[in-house]
Amino acid sequence: MEIKPRPNHSIYIQTLRNMTPEQRLQKAFELSAFTKDLFLQGLRKRFSDKTEAEIKAICLERTDKCHNRNY
Repeated sequence: MEIKPRPNHSIYIQTLRNMTPEQRLQKAFELSAFTKDLFLQGLRKRFSDKTEAEIKAICLERTDKCHNRNY
């Protein structure tokens, strides 16, 4: 059951298929960096009274909780 219509999904999949492996890897790196920046921006907004070093410590602590330790 589709919860939400995705009219551009097939275009997105086709775009990914047309990319070279190097381009897909570069896009993954870009998305990863964008996500990290967005997370840091949210932490700065939430903890506006903290210093940059404290923000980075909070970031490391929270990302450590997400790390997969199954391997």
